[in-house]
Amino acid sequence: MSMNVIQTEFQGLVIVESTVFEDTRGYFFESYNRQSWEKAGIRTVFVQDNQSFSHYGVIRGLHFQMPPYEQAKLIRVLEGVIFDVALDLRRGTPTFGKWFGVELSAENRRQLYIPRGFAHGFSVLSEQASVFYKCDNFYHPQAERGIRYNDLHLDIRWKIDDTQVVVSPKDLNLPAFDTSGNYFIFTL
Repeated sequence: MSMNVIQTEFQGLVIVESTVFEDTRGYFFESYNRQSWEKAGIRTVFVQDNQSFSHYGVIRGLHFQMPPYEQAKLIRVLEGVIFDVALDLRRGTPTFGKWFGVELSAENRRQLYIPRGFAHGFSVLSEQASVFYKCDNFYHPQAERGIRYNDLHLDIRWKIDDTQVVVSPKDLNLPAFDTSGNYFIFTL
């Protein structure tokens, strides 16, 4: 697998661009190859795949699981465009409490690798979007937590007009960042 790994200012959080082979029939690319990822220094073993479908204006997140059930994720878009956000919850990092956002789309075929210790969410910028992601730990409902998407302290710009935002009742009731707890401690 040929890929370009783009480092962000957040330790372990990377954008992945795979080499795409296109011809008159269409295209082909490897979205994941464990050997290539290990050569790039990412030794995550994924155990669960998830997929969601949403319409324009939907914001999902910000979600995470508490230790020992935290999850690393590999996010990609099968249809449409999203603005994908990762919020660093690792106390002790220079980026603690900061967020990173990137547009992922079926067209750009970029992926975002989010290590453990981050909350994750996205907004749908296209008419509809199908999002596929791999996780390195199973879903554990009792460990599920989240942070309110519109927390003023975080000031995340979701690229959706406030009048068009669609959020689940569950996500509307998530706590603010400063009351969400300290679940992750960063160690080298």
